[in-house]
Amino acid sequence: MAQSSTETSEKQETDRTGYTKLANGIVLGPDGKPCRTCNDVKSLFAMSGKLPTKRTQSQPTTTTAAAPTLPADCPPDVEELGRSSWTLLHSITGAYPVNPSPQLQSETKSFLTTFGKLYPCWVCAEDFQAWMQKNTPRVSSRSEFGEWMCEAHNAVNEKLGKQTFDCKRWEERWRTGWKDGRCDF
Repeated sequence: MAQSSTETSEKQETDRTGYTKLANGIVLGPDGKPCRTCNDVKSLFAMSGKLPTKRTQSQPTTTTAAAPTLPADCPPDVEELGRSSWTLLHSITGAYPVNPSPQLQSETKSFLTTFGKLYPCWVCAEDFQAWMQKNTPRVSSRSEFGEWMCEAHNAVNEKLGKQTFDCKRWEERWRTGWKDGRCDF
């Protein structure tokens, strides 16, 4: 579908090597197509005017009325990427040593800086980098790193209008499991 002059004039900002954010919130990649890792599936389907269909061999094509989803083997949207990334980051904090060596502390800070630069959603990456500029990673212990990561996650949740998490309970959620035993095996 070709862009009209109206659509082209709606572009708000261009950043990170050719990525463009339109006035409607859709982020385009350098190729001019919607960036999968910068947009959620719901917005992409709304923009295209299509609804996803689910097909099985025993059933004809049906249109789904619920929130649109893609098959698990499709590239992630911004929401799936975010959930997966936070799971990885919190799991790293849970496995982090109680008393890490100075070398590991330095490598952890480098990892976080690099993660913020390479993150596929450029808008998210820039937000994370800006947040880290004001909130230097605290990596001198597992406890400190876990609380810092929880604070980072809460900052994103606040920006997105989501509930925040009680950072005093980060270890239960990401390392030891809940005290009620539901994570025990």
